[in-house]
Amino acid sequence: MLRPGAQLLRGLLLRSCPLQGSPGRPRSVCGREGDSLRIGKHREEKPPLSAETQWKDRAETVIIGGGCVGVSLAYHLAKAGMKDVVLLEKSELTAGSTWHAAGLTTYFHPGINLKKIHYDSIKLYEKLEEETGQVVGFHQPGSIRLATTPVRVDEFKYQMTRTGWHATEQYLIEPEKIQEMFPLLNMNKVLAGLYNPGDGHIDPYSLTMALAAGARKCGALLKYPAPVTSLKARSDGTWDVETPQGSMRANRIVNAAGFWAREVGKMIGLEHPLIPVQHQYVVTSTISEVKALKRELPVLRDLEGSYYLRQERDGLLFGPYESQEKMKVQDSWVTNGVPPGFGKELFESDLDRIMEHIKAAMEMVPVLKKADIINVVNGPITYSPDILPMVGPHQGVRNYWVAIGFGYGIIHAGGVGKYLSDWILHGEPPFDLIELDPNRYGKWTTTQYTEAKARESYGFNNIVGYPKEERFAGRPTQRVSGLYQRLESKCSMGFHAGWEQPHWFYKPGQDTQYRPSFRRTNWFEPVGSEYKQVMQRVAVTDLSPFGKFNIKGQDSIRLLDHLFANVIPKVGFTNISHMLTPKGRVYAELTVSHQSPGEFLLITGSGSELHDLRWIEEEAVKGGYDVEIKNITDELGVLGVAGPQARKVLQKLTSEDLSDDVFKFLQTKSLKVSNIPVTAIRISYTGELGWELYHRREDSVALYDAIMNAGQEEGIDNFGTYAMNALRLEKAFRAWGLEMNCDTNPLEAGLEYFVKLNKPADFIGKQALKQIKAKGLKRRLVCLTLATDDVDPEGNESIWYNGKVVGNTTSGSYSYSIQKSLAFAYVPVQLSEVGQQVEVELLGKNYPAVIIQEPLVLTEPTRNRLQKKGGKDKT
Repeated sequence: MLRPGAQLLRGLLLRSCPLQGSPGRPRSVCGREGDSLRIGKHREEKPPLSAETQWKDRAETVIIGGGCVGVSLAYHLAKAGMKDVVLLEKSELTAGSTWHAAGLTTYFHPGINLKKIHYDSIKLYEKLEEETGQVVGFHQPGSIRLATTPVRVDEFKYQMTRTGWHATEQYLIEPEKIQEMFPLLNMNKVLAGLYNPGDGHIDPYSLTMALAAGARKCGALLKYPAPVTSLKARSDGTWDVETPQGSMRANRIVNAAGFWAREVGKMIGLEHPLIPVQHQYVVTSTISEVKALKRELPVLRDLEGSYYLRQERDGLLFGPYESQEKMKVQDSWVTNGVPPGFGKELFESDLDRIMEHIKAAMEMVPVLKKADIINVVNGPITYSPDILPMVGPHQGVRNYWVAIGFGYGIIHAGGVGKYLSDWILHGEPPFDLIELDPNRYGKWTTTQYTEAKARESYGFNNIVGYPKEERFAGRPTQRVSGLYQRLESKCSMGFHAGWEQPHWFYKPGQDTQYRPSFRRTNWFEPVGSEYKQVMQRVAVTDLSPFGKFNIKGQDSIRLLDHLFANVIPKVGFTNISHMLTPKGRVYAELTVSHQSPGEFLLITGSGSELHDLRWIEEEAVKGGYDVEIKNITDELGVLGVAGPQARKVLQKLTSEDLSDDVFKFLQTKSLKVSNIPVTAIRISYTGELGWELYHRREDSVALYDAIMNAGQEEGIDNFGTYAMNALRLEKAFRAWGLEMNCDTNPLEAGLEYFVKLNKPADFIGKQALKQIKAKGLKRRLVCLTLATDDVDPEGNESIWYNGKVVGNTTSGSYSYSIQKSLAFAYVPVQLSEVGQQVEVELLGKNYPAVIIQEPLVLTEPTRNRLQKKGGKDKT
């Protein structure tokens, strides 16, 4: 029956909170002291007197923001030995999003290296109490993700193979085991579970205070209240940081300001694509069945119900992620700024918004039906467009770093603090995390786009994560190629750094829908046709998303010789070159074209545009090189023309001699095609005869139409990136971000041909690479084939040998030439010989695989050379 002080809420009893607020306005939360839930009762512990009175005029690093992420960075930098680490917090530590967070911790992440961030966080939290003497309220009952549909079981199998080669423990468990671990569960729909031992939850307030204590112990100054009022960049790369307490000179600044990060960015003219969203969770009173349990329940994630649920003392806490239609964005903060006094306040609860999730939770965990709700927490968390944080140095602004946009700040804080500290101290990231690069966004990332994507990302929080996933909110952006309108009705587009690029083309009568799957789906046959089109005739693809830079000046050759491991190409020629880190890892791969003496066109992948540009600009400034660097990505369109008939088609449109002896492989020339000025490079990622044609973006349609009309007799057609991937894999072409990145060195990646250790210039990473070579390699990249049924490797799957995981794939595809699956993989050197048999795990099944001599298919220039020497084609 309805008890005094409570109102009936469709089966749940809600005890009224005494404090009121108006809808959409912040209010203080009613709460209680608890083992891990401490909302509304926090009392800031008194910092040492020195933290209140001390001030520094100079700092090595100034961190702006005293949430768990900022304090973690201060802790890690100070502990690693950096002197003069200062953290400035506008009000008090944990104000913002940290203090009201649900505090979930998990080893799981669908990505690859973000698992390392989670791992480092948990390992830190496990020892933090012992190290600092501060209780952190860390519970580790494990967690279970529930699969209640067959496709969700496939997803769990997909994730299992991506975890096998990591340190994280993860198990696919049967319903019987799930019920044993979580006896309060309704098992009617449960098919399987994904179990991570060591997962759990931590008190965010206590965690932050422990990190603060550790930071102070190592010499960091945590100053608050100390709101930053102005940031001024100086010509020497340092910063003047203004606060009401005075000014401070900093060698670098790190924006870790949570949902104030936009305001901090605006101080220096940056518009960070962030938006606050309202996230609610509910806390119940004591439930007798929970109280009677002998051990703490594992954290539960009901993915179809889209909520998490964990034990909170003798009750339960559960938090849903509403659909994008129902979730609430605090957009007024984007237009008008965060209310000046906002710190430890919340928004009015809105249970109607989450009612369908409450019902789902009551069905899955029936004891909730008789529970009292004693607390509803509705607080702001900050989302980036793709839900991932922005971590690292920012392009275009010297010595400005960010650690912002954390939708899951508690689990990321420890690992990101360590990651950024290592990067700042050692000059390179400790491992590859380009998915968190703040430079993945650009001028195309408008406020409207950010809001649309944040809504989508929040609403899609628990949807099935397919390979080759596409999300469509906020598209297209202003960054479309000149061919977008011409091609959009003919193909399935993919999103690449704001651009729309054809993935695959469909013909009349074919299924044109987006149908993601863990198995071969509706694009499989059309991509096979595109593959044959390139191999047998001629086809055109839109490559406009490439990042494109122009570099010139009297020191341009010296700069590039310092940046790249390869030699500088002669005027009129192109080569593939790699920028390495000081430790000899592959930071980037670019195409370098020497257009005229001292003037270069550099091409990189779409996702690496500002990532690579930042590195180049930083090295140019650091070395005092007299060069002009210009980003011309948005000015130029690019068409790729490839196939045995490519020369015949293009020759119809130009007076330039395109014959093999005159326009050689890897040559670059300025010419006119159908009277349109282009920079033509004889190169193709397909490995077939082809050219890349760089032209003014506004000329794309005219150039495309001219080529398509000229190729009618040759049966010309289009092809997309899926066919390109299959073609490049058969030619054993590596891809940056897959076969090589900041986790790999070029020798183990099979890039020796492009690394000139004997060139005079002391390029970045040269000395480290010599040491790596002298010590010998532990693993190698190999190419392998495997016969499957209806599934192909995508990359990051586990490689098995003699019952143990020994390596991982990096990318894969179906080979339309041999009608088997094809993949690149890293394996131990002793298992890297041609003919070696291993197994590749795909969707819970191990498929026999064999290492082959690469490439599977010779490139067109190689075939030509062999033909001239009387050799044979190789397929």
